Amino acid sequence: MAVAIFVVSHWVAAVFFQSFFLHRHGAHRMFTMSKPWERLFHLGTFVAMGASYLDPRGYAIIHRLHHAYSDTVRDPHSPHHHPNVWAMMWHTRDEYCRYAHRGEQPEARFDGDIPSWPWLDRIGQRWATRIAWLGVYTTFYMVFATSWWQLVFLPTHMVMGPIHGAIVNWCGHRYGYRNFATADRSRNTLLWDLLMGGELFQNNHHRHPNRANFAARTFEIDPIYPVMRLLSWIGVISWRASADGAAVRSDNAQRAA
Repeated sequence: MAVAIFVVSHWVAAVFFQSFFLHRHGAHRMFTMSKPWERLFHLGTFVAMGASYLDPRGYAIIHRLHHAYSDTVRDPHSPHHHPNVWAMMWHTRDEYCRYAHRGEQPEARFDGDIPSWPWLDRIGQRWATRIAWLGVYTTFYMVFATSWWQLVFLPTHMVMGPIHGAIVNWCGHRYGYRNFATADRSRNTLLWDLLMGGELFQNNHHRHPNRANFAARTFEIDPIYPVMRLLSWIGVISWRASADGAAVRSDNAQRAA
């Protein structure tokens, strides 16, 4: 039972922080927050993603490139230009490393206005840190695993971030339905979206990239959006004007009253 709780908790936490902090805050700047709160969520992202921690700048740049060149040959992770998901993710890794490790500078329009904590970002991306996280995960399994077969889940913790990226980038542009006629081949994958924190509403997101709620129809549910509404209501985050429309204005009016 302890191993099952650990796997599910790690999955949910990694999905939340990657979507909330790296994607919606870092790449799209849908909302702002004070520096202490930003530091807290930055640290939470490091802890939740652990061995697969992603530098916010590297993530934001390749995600902005993805929106600008979605499903073209310049897209950092389109499934339509790679023979399989492994090739796509290896190419994504190469693109990420170019910018996360400052090996190449992107066009100015893809950089800037990104959360930065240089000390933590350097530590988080070192192999020594990733190996240390492996030690943490292994220790947990040594203490709490009740059968040898539970060890098959151990490698999942090391590559949690890439697993999420593979699911969203591959499935979100190959399988499912479309609400909007976009220039790319993005799709919504409803049945699995709750597991991915709203990230598999790719067609909705590509139609309205700065909209905070990734769901667009009454039967669609973006599980992270209500959390964002709560954080806005209690004053942790402040919406940007383009993030949501009426719901955002209502939140800000309640806080000002």
